[in-house]
Amino acid sequence: MEPLGPGDPVRLGPYRLLGVLGAGGMGKVYFGRDDGGRTAAVKVLLPELAHDPNLAQRFVREAHTAQAVTGSGVARVLNAMSEDGNRPWIATEFLTGPTLDDAVRHYGPFGPDGVRALAASLAATLREIHAAGLVHRDLKPANIVLTSGGPRVIDFGIARPEHGLTLTTTGQVPATPGYGAPEQVLGRRVGPAADVFSLGAVLAYAATGQRAFDGTHVAAVQYEVVHGEARLNGVPDELRHLIAPCLAKDPALRPTPEQIAGAFAPPRGADRVWRNGPLAQDIARRGNEAERQAATVIGQEPGTGSPSRRRVLRASLAAGGALAAAGGATAGWWLMRGGEALPPPGTAQSAQPLSALSTQSGTPPNPLWGPLPVAAQAVDGVVTTPLPLLDVVVFAAKEGGLAARLTADGKEKWRLPGTVPAAGLVALPGNRFVTGGPGGGLLCFEASTSKRLWTVAADTHRILAADASAVYLVTRDGRLRAVDTATRNVRWTVALEQTALRSPGSKAAPGARAAAGPDRLVVCGAYGTVFAVDTATGATVWEVVSQARSAVQPLVVGDAVYLGGRTLKGLNIRTGTALWDPTDAKEPPKEDSGGWGPPVRYGDSLWAVDGTAMTQARLATGVPTPYGSAVHGPLPHVPPVVQARTVFAVEGEGQGVSAYSAFNGKRFWTWSPESRGVWAMAGAGNRLFTVNSWKLTALPVVD
Repeated sequence: MEPLGPGDPVRLGPYRLLGVLGAGGMGKVYFGRDDGGRTAAVKVLLPELAHDPNLAQRFVREAHTAQAVTGSGVARVLNAMSEDGNRPWIATEFLTGPTLDDAVRHYGPFGPDGVRALAASLAATLREIHAAGLVHRDLKPANIVLTSGGPRVIDFGIARPEHGLTLTTTGQVPATPGYGAPEQVLGRRVGPAADVFSLGAVLAYAATGQRAFDGTHVAAVQYEVVHGEARLNGVPDELRHLIAPCLAKDPALRPTPEQIAGAFAPPRGADRVWRNGPLAQDIARRGNEAERQAATVIGQEPGTGSPSRRRVLRASLAAGGALAAAGGATAGWWLMRGGEALPPPGTAQSAQPLSALSTQSGTPPNPLWGPLPVAAQAVDGVVTTPLPLLDVVVFAAKEGGLAARLTADGKEKWRLPGTVPAAGLVALPGNRFVTGGPGGGLLCFEASTSKRLWTVAADTHRILAADASAVYLVTRDGRLRAVDTATRNVRWTVALEQTALRSPGSKAAPGARAAAGPDRLVVCGAYGTVFAVDTATGATVWEVVSQARSAVQPLVVGDAVYLGGRTLKGLNIRTGTALWDPTDAKEPPKEDSGGWGPPVRYGDSLWAVDGTAMTQARLATGVPTPYGSAVHGPLPHVPPVVQARTVFAVEGEGQGVSAYSAFNGKRFWTWSPESRGVWAMAGAGNRLFTVNSWKLTALPVVD
């Protein structure tokens, strides 16, 4: 939960608002409490949308729709929708518990008895919804909350009367891909049988932890729903024949909720899955924390004489906005994740590297874990580079926002769905990182726990680099900006030449790439011109015109910066003077590939690819020694990664990742040569983390 900000209402109807639970495209959801002490989730239409009659009607419809269902399996509407200053609002029961999606990800798939209990309960709820003359139309794991009393269905935002057609605006997906029925995907009339299809997909996920229908993009998933077969191989035999009929393509062939409840009749005590064990403890912890939060914000900590958190927060606002920097630390368990508690901090643990003897066959080793189909696709031809810090690797998630998996085994630790990783993901000192937020925000988090530390309204488009005191970014209107991480103020903003921005029509160039060093930020623009600015003022200090044909990542080592492109070049970072004579590339670079690629340091040497040749150059002299050639070339400008005594480089056309010896340049092996497309890589703790084609993988290294 985040504290109320300027412009947030203090009261709606009988509810005093205590904080912000979340925000969506249409409204905000507040944590409220009435005078009798009852808590509620109060959803209100955003003020800028309140005067749109179509949106207001849709919001009003959601309230009336939810009120029509009075059974115990839904989040009850506590207060009828009313108008308060022309802003419609809905107060619903505040549920404490994880969603089914969260529960399966954190505690694993349900056993057969647990699936039966889940099926029977949800079927009964669907029967109540359909008895009210409605079709939910968006039943999915994220819309099912597991409470101590059992599963509860939420979000009637797109529910319709049974006779209603699938009504969406142009380009809008009518239901969540993989859970909406074929007739819904095709825009045809839907009835109660559409919810039965969704229930089947939900039960398959609960039983296996995997979607029954999946694909590399939305259209592929929807094609599978309409034409493909459900993936039920991992469903236990005793459940598969019960779930499969729910997923029939023909609505007439699907069972009714009454038939499902009978077929899945659970044995006595099957509901212990949410009454005992880790999941039950999670539910109880959330309930206790909700009570504590309400008591803390309303008055004072129970049993103490300390001032109320609400008064402290108001004082912080009056003092000049320290609230945004603090990030609501004591209420961080709600932060951007719909009620999920912050995970505990962890420490980094290194993997055991392979011996050089194991590489003699040239056969790539098995991954340490993965490939996991959990990563986001490329945005504008660029894949967000994963960021390993402490015990986690942070990456852009397939479902949107950021996620973190444990470096040791790939298990998910946390998610931040309210972030914009396409804006960049950059480490800060102290095991922190920054990324983009809605509306151009710049957000800072702890890596291991995902606790938000501060937010700055920086008009962020692309984060370039960071040092110990500032984050450097390109704004949405194409300017270069420095944000001071101590004061959380903008330090300076300067204009950028258009040549520093993304090349029109480029499929892989990220716009500009940059590296920060002592007193300087070195930027390589989209057309290959390199310039350095003073980090204190933003003034340009030196420039190298046409160093490359596209953006090539600079490398800063101490007071020196090393550049790829048409030449391999070493410069004094403060003055731009040459450290040694540059070495021409064997052949001119192409856009986004070839020439000298971005260098990486290992000991007293640089490693970089010259066209297709892995090459070592001494830091002191720049004299190159070419070694083995890549399998395919010229290679893309993905910075190589060094771990232990291994240098990793992406092959030409994205045809895998090759591992080279940092001792003699020998190529050990090429992993995933059948791959294509854009890659991103990062290394830490004797592991290489790669992202390609939606997949996140951890690979071993050689020592």
